[in-house]
Amino acid sequence: MIIYCAGPIKGNTQYQNDFKEIIQHIKSLGHTALSEVNEEFKSSIPLTEKQIFKRDIKWIEKSSLLIAEVSGASLGVGFEISYALYKEKMPVLALYNKNVESVSSMIAGCSSALLTIKKYSDSEQLKKIISEFINRSMEN
Repeated sequence: MIIYCAGPIKGNTQYQNDFKEIIQHIKSLGHTALSEVNEEFKSSIPLTEKQIFKRDIKWIEKSSLLIAEVSGASLGVGFEISYALYKEKMPVLALYNKNVESVSSMIAGCSSALLTIKKYSDSEQLKKIISEFINRSMEN
């Protein structure tokens, strides 16, 4: 399965190691994790902002799921989540670390049936939530 992975690249990158762990776990389950943080898909030449936008939209369009790390503020991640939900493209899992007081009201207040929001406390719980989400999505 192809899974788009969203996480802060330029915004608050405090939880970027957790984001990288999400990508590694998805790969370990035998799925494709689309993200520029995934070294397999990192461009060897610098891309313009327009090229990044077009690439990421194409990646979202060809994915079956979107999994996002939302502990740190990021306009890009918010845009990617809303794009997927607006297009009714796919189920979205938004994950945030228990040490974060709250996530964006635009995420927390969203009532889309396609959006699942989960808090994780450690690496093992993060992996368990992701595995359950993917398995549930494959059953539907």
